[in-house]
Amino acid sequence: MEFSHVSVLLHETVDSLNIKPDGVYVDCTLGGAGHTSLILSKLGKNGMVIGIDRDDDALLNAKNKINDSRLVTVKDNFENILSAVNSAGVTKVDGILMDLGVSSHQLDVAERGFSYMQDADLDMRMDQTAPLTAYEVVNTYSDKDLIRILRDYGEERFAPQIANRICKARSEAEIKTTLQLSEIITSAIPAKFRREGGHPAKRSFQAIRIEVNGELDCIPKAIEDGMKILNKGGRMSIITFHSLEDRLVKNGFKKLENPCTCPSDFPVCVCGKEQIATVITKKPILPSEEELQNNSRSHSAKLRVCERV
Repeated sequence: MEFSHVSVLLHETVDSLNIKPDGVYVDCTLGGAGHTSLILSKLGKNGMVIGIDRDDDALLNAKNKINDSRLVTVKDNFENILSAVNSAGVTKVDGILMDLGVSSHQLDVAERGFSYMQDADLDMRMDQTAPLTAYEVVNTYSDKDLIRILRDYGEERFAPQIANRICKARSEAEIKTTLQLSEIITSAIPAKFRREGGHPAKRSFQAIRIEVNGELDCIPKAIEDGMKILNKGGRMSIITFHSLEDRLVKNGFKKLENPCTCPSDFPVCVCGKEQIATVITKKPILPSEEELQNNSRSHSAKLRVCERV
């Protein structure tokens, strides 16, 4: 199946990078290669894009879609941005972008096991060679750990009820498929709340997916390490899709702009930590009304940008 993914905030994100024709740019989440394609169209013959992704489908799609020697692809998790960029023979770059979360392709291909709307084996791995799957999380995690995941990663207020229902169901038979899990989650939520905020299983599936892929843990490290290789004046642009991601990015950028750890009542800074970046977007950039109408998956997207000083 073709890797189908509509890039959210496409022009806003690429424009925010202030592309230089001979610059080197890193697309940390290659996905459908929409952002990378647009960046390449703005580069001269000496420009370069390093595209990172842990999904083999995304890497194969980029290879088939873009026949361009200026694109170097690397299979890795973007938290390893330093080693990924170095493997391409590069030590400094002029811009970094991250389009966080799950891709349209991963949601739409049923057998990947990301969707609560299509039946498939419980999987949810972005890297299909990784050992941990949604099946292991659902069938082996303790009641306490399931509650933690659902509450912290899904912001699910019925986390205890859902975890209890999962544990009860799996004691009778293994939970093997996405629709099985979806039905169990839905049954644990009081009827009057099932019609609020989309599908009843949406938050729980998000939480399990985040756990399987370690999606939140890698964001602070990628921001910190990305800054180490970003040239002065270079930009880092990050698209988020839910409040947990956005909070990490917002706080990560804030720390780069004001890294001082001195107590607030100190008259002068004595920690010696200097500003690393300036936050360009005091408020996040949101999709236009036109994009919201044309792409339903853009509704929760936010773009934040900072610049290396």
